[in-house]
Amino acid sequence: MSGEMYESMRVNPKFQELVEKRGRFAWTLATIVLVLFYGFVLMVAFSPATLGKPLSEGGMLTVGVAVELSLFIFFWVLSFVYVKRANGEFDNLTQEIIKQARKDNK
Repeated sequence: MSGEMYESMRVNPKFQELVEKRGRFAWTLATIVLVLFYGFVLMVAFSPATLGKPLSEGGMLTVGVAVELSLFIFFWVLSFVYVKRANGEFDNLTQEIIKQARKDNK
């Protein structure tokens, strides 16, 4: 691709829309992950007894293990949501931007 084509893509309003949507979505997911992860770390640091309690009377599974397993699964779900949106909405916008830039530079 030529420099003119890149410049055509950068000034395209859809490119600005893509950058804003993708950035906002990525920051939202990153914030969720960091809050949950560091919240768990803070629980380990300041309330280890809570995490060590069994989920049920006489049970082997503790609150800490259940919470961490839930977080692990939730983070995989967030990854799936990101990939789904990236392969759908974001890729569609990218293809529109590329088509427009090719048309503008002919």
